[in-house]
Amino acid sequence: MDILQNWFPPSRENWELLTWAWQFFPLVTVIQWLTDFYPQGKTSIESRFNVPGKIGWVTMEIPGPLTLMYTMWILPPRLEIAQSLPWSNWILAGMFLVHYSYRAVLAPLVLNPSMSPMHPLVWVSGLSFQIINCLSIGGWLAGYGPTGEEYWAGRSGWFQLGAVIWAAGLLGNIYHDDLLREVRRAAMREQRQREKEQGETGKPRGVDKVYKMPQDSLFRFILFPHYVCEWIEWTGYWIMGGRRFVPARNFLVNEVATMTPRAVSGKRWYVNRLGRKAVGRRTAVVPGLI
Repeated sequence: MDILQNWFPPSRENWELLTWAWQFFPLVTVIQWLTDFYPQGKTSIESRFNVPGKIGWVTMEIPGPLTLMYTMWILPPRLEIAQSLPWSNWILAGMFLVHYSYRAVLAPLVLNPSMSPMHPLVWVSGLSFQIINCLSIGGWLAGYGPTGEEYWAGRSGWFQLGAVIWAAGLLGNIYHDDLLREVRRAAMREQRQREKEQGETGKPRGVDKVYKMPQDSLFRFILFPHYVCEWIEWTGYWIMGGRRFVPARNFLVNEVATMTPRAVSGKRWYVNRLGRKAVGRRTAVVPGLI
């Protein structure tokens, strides 16, 4: 059953149009270089319309993998290739879901001590990105890309290399995310210790926002290594599928296009908040350059 006729899931013609148009998303991100306005996370603002951080993040991110799963479920039978879709296609779909199991569920609901509220503008933008991106990737994997084993037969080496790069990027992303979470956890432990020493009882109070820069690993050189690790992850993903995996290339380019200005803006925020001395010689995402 189609959720939206010829669009969800897309017909081949609409999928080709969507994938072609999606490569121009970086043009939209030009506006991010012109303003530091990004009402989410550490730059969240007070607004009566704000969405609670954890709820907002999950509901913004989870439609993406659900869209991919839906497309993979609907399209192959319709294209009469349900029984012959190569295992490589399913593996790539599974790896995508592994990433989003962490990003959209485990991180916000289990691992993150807290999350700042987000403005509906961010929520709508993120949700739109997820749905468009996953219709494009899902369509390629579900039958609009290679559907024969002959395509994958000569790519086993590249497929394995890409998988290693993907795994390294994912683990690096999780590791550096956790270094950031530890800043918050440390602040909570310090407050609990103070309350214990002062003999305070009752329900534990919340912890005011604490912003410090981790000093370990790649944080010694750049301020947003978790961004870079995610780019490495999706570079590996694109390598696995090859040059014909245009939706994966679009995804990688679009992530870099939208996350780089956020990182540069984030560096300015750190300088204003903590001081240039605290930031030191760290750059945003590329050591010594950006």
